[in-house]
Amino acid sequence: MPTISRDEVAHLARLARLAVTDAELDTFAGQLDVILESVASVSEVAADDIPPTSHSVPLVNVFRDDEVRPGLAQQQPLAGAPAAEDGRFRVPRILGEEA
Repeated sequence: MPTISRDEVAHLARLARLAVTDAELDTFAGQLDVILESVASVSEVAADDIPPTSHSVPLVNVFRDDEVRPGLAQQQPLAGAPAAEDGRFRVPRILGEEA
């Protein structure tokens, strides 16, 4: 049965650069012990005749094939813009920048 000590929790906290109090060390030690016990119990259930899987259901690639398609001509998207200049969208100046 896994048990984790306060010293191990303090070591992990130092590695993670976490400042923890003495009370938190006790709390985290108990919580981490429960987590480790849960993982150990799951490991016991796994049988050799059950293949490891990453998903519970088989996955199929749902992406479409890449196909070259014609894009828009430059004037088509600019036609719907409130303002255009030199073949580009014209937007208001921001942050007081000078042109």
